[in-house]
Amino acid sequence: MIVGNEFADDAAVVRFGDDDDRALVLTTDVITPIVDDPATFGAIAACNALSDVYAMGGRPLYALSLVFFPDDRLPLAILREIMRGAAELCARAGVAIVGGHSVRDAEIKYGLAVTGEVERAEIFSNRGARAGQRLILTKALGTGILGSAIRGGVASAAQLDAAIASMTHLNAGALVCARRWRVSAATDVTGYGLLGHLRNLLRGSGLAARLELPRLPALPGALEHCAAGVVPGGTRANLAFMRPMLRDHSGDPHRLLLAADAQTSGGLLLCVDAADAPALCADLRAHGELAAEVGELVAPEANDAAVGHIELT
Repeated sequence: MIVGNEFADDAAVVRFGDDDDRALVLTTDVITPIVDDPATFGAIAACNALSDVYAMGGRPLYALSLVFFPDDRLPLAILREIMRGAAELCARAGVAIVGGHSVRDAEIKYGLAVTGEVERAEIFSNRGARAGQRLILTKALGTGILGSAIRGGVASAAQLDAAIASMTHLNAGALVCARRWRVSAATDVTGYGLLGHLRNLLRGSGLAARLELPRLPALPGALEHCAAGVVPGGTRANLAFMRPMLRDHSGDPHRLLLAADAQTSGGLLLCVDAADAPALCADLRAHGELAAEVGELVAPEANDAAVGHIELT
């Protein structure tokens, strides 16, 4: 084992036989529907699962479908559409779905168990960050809030389209840019929100951070729905869990909720040397990716209790 579960990394990385250059990346992710269209849901679920491999610096190769479906009360045509959407997304990523497993369940869930590969010298994990590096985020936040707005029927068509475009956008392109610069650690932003995934990275690397809330990118409508009280329970739970690790902040409470918002198929959070941050951001934007410089990594105060703490500015 090269990367296990000690620091809540996005996937496991294990030796590939006697190969000293390559390693296998293994991950599993399953979600419930966030949109009504079955094929779109399948594509989002697949993109969400593949992201864990990209976050480790790897390339996904094969996947197994994981299906939870109430076939005693819903037509199998819905499941076929879910799997079609997933297969089309995986084909775009160059990934073959080679089998899977199904369980009868009261609620639809779909995801993938993914196997990928990574060059051992290019592994990104939560242990590689360094004090003084800048934090670069490659997708806007707010899919959890917008998911609640979509389910409540208060999201506009434009907001729905923007959320779907984000959640079906592969992190493969952002990874290519990250490899060209001195990115030393990465994570993808999913269910724990930006704050939770940043905390895992900080704990793995023994660091603290300063996070610049006004610079956090938001999907269209996310902050407005948040101000109207359309906030999922998971987002509020994320913030409640993280509060003991946050320095006092008297700014916009809605941006604080945005930082805690539970994401589906979110972007990568990249750690890069300050000198390389402008070039990495320019490279990302030149290749059609979002690039938001949202904070920096700092050495913790003298006591170990400060590891994982986040100062909000």
